[in-house]
Amino acid sequence: MNEVVLHCESLARVYEDGDKVVEVLSGVDLELMPGEKIAVVGTSGSGKSTLLNLLGGLDRPSAGRVVLGGADMAALAERELCALRNQRLGFVYQFHHLLPEFDARENVAMPLLIGGETRRESWRRADEILARVGMDHRLQHRPGQLSGGERQRVAIARALVASPDVVLMDEPTGNLDPDSAAQVLALIDELGESSAAFVVVTHDPAIAAHMNRTLELRGGVLESRG
Repeated sequence: MNEVVLHCESLARVYEDGDKVVEVLSGVDLELMPGEKIAVVGTSGSGKSTLLNLLGGLDRPSAGRVVLGGADMAALAERELCALRNQRLGFVYQFHHLLPEFDARENVAMPLLIGGETRRESWRRADEILARVGMDHRLQHRPGQLSGGERQRVAIARALVASPDVVLMDEPTGNLDPDSAAQVLALIDELGESSAAFVVVTHDPAIAAHMNRTLELRGGVLESRG
């Protein structure tokens, strides 16, 4: 399979602050292949999270376009965009964003339930992916009963449960102690063997070193970093 799963062309994002215009991204081009793992690095304020939000359809570009699975995300109605995100994208953030009133199984099954899957099948697939990330012994534990590393593993399971084409990660180890961060890094290595492509925004050189390639945001432009 050699088809591009996600690409952006001449992507730009400009914000207006009173009379001031701030250009965060300018002319960003990117192609992402199935199974590819890309690290995006850059200084604080360089636009890394903005880029991730645009790639994930959480924000609309000022110019250019993001195409996922043949669909121009900016051209979709909100309902269509939500369905596309649910079916083709997985998200992992520095802060796990798990729902505190639900246990690990329920949190992981949520994207499937939202997508219209039956409860029985959603539970089965949630249990399967939680076992894969080493959390099958914590199925009925709520986030408050889990360590930081365990919560992040549940968040990764949630991102993968619907078998997305692309997984977007924003500083996935930034809030973890070194041991937990190492466990998550090993998990990303293992999961990278799947057909899902990964885009990982990170300040951690250890994570960047494990990716297929590293891109740097500088002056609003995405450049290859040797």
